[in-house]
Formats: sequence, structure tokens, C-alpha cells
Amino acid sequence: MVTMHNWFECKIQYEKISPDDGKQKKTTDTYLVDALSFTEAEARLIKEVTPYMTGEFTVSNIKRSKIYEIFDSTEGDRWYRAKVLFIILDEEKGTEKKIPGNMLIQASDIQTALIRLNEGMKGTMSDFEIASICDTTILDIYPYGVDSINEQKNSEK
Repeated sequence: MVTMHNWFECKIQYEKISPDDGKQKKTTDTYLVDALSFTEAEARLIKEVTPYMTGEFTVSNIKRSKIYEIFDSTEGDRWYRAKVLFIILDEEKGTEKKIPGNMLIQASDIQTALIRLNEGMKGTMSDFEIASICDTTILDIYPYGVDSINEQKNSEK
């Protein structure tokens, strides 16, 4: 079964105490949520982060995110976004066409992200080139999984 993901980049705003001076300051954290709609993305995010929050927080922004594939790892603590250009031959015109695709890679540094991306793309049938890799502010991702589907079915009963 092929799973199509519908990713939403969600931002949560809350106040936390600064470790430097002990004053409260507004902080915004970014998460990636797999959901069917904006409403579901907000509900899933609130459910996921509530156990870790002390005090009030608000979902300050939600936008669609075009992520082609995610390479996650237990070894990395940061998320990197890679822009990959897939090279397609246009036989009618006799030219090459480059189709962009965004990937997310979990790694500890940018060099490791590049290595993991190349390893993950080894089985790709089409030619590609990596246009860029950059650090993101994403703290965690919440993909749609079997557990979340079962929880939704149980709550409907």
C-alpha cells in the first residue's frame, strides 16, 4: 500500500523562561504534521505537544509543506531540507527538464545529511542532482501512522 502524505508546517507560540536571565520570553517552535486538513493538523499537533507544555500555548501558523520524502534517523537531532532536481528527458523537444522535489533529512550536521540523502537516493531510477541543503527550524515530525488511525477509529466508537 502506497501512503500519500499531506504535510503541514505548524508553529506553536508560547512563553518560556530564558536560561540566561530568568525572564519570560515568547518562543515559537515549528513542527511538521501529516494530516488531511488544516483543522486536523491543528488538532493532531495540540494532542502531540500538550503533554510537554507547561502553561498556555497557541498554534500561531499552519501552512502546507511540499515534502517529497523524509529520511529520519535516531542518530540525528536536527532536520535539514534538501532541494533535489530530478532530471527528466523531454523526447519531443529533445531537452532536459529539471523537476524540483523537497526532502527532509534528520541528521546531526549538514555533512551527515548529505551522506544520508545520497544513501537514501541510491535506488532512484531517474537521474537527479542536489541543488541545496539547509538547516530548518523543525523540531519534530508527526507522520500519519497505523497508531494514529487506530486511535481515531477508537475515539469514533
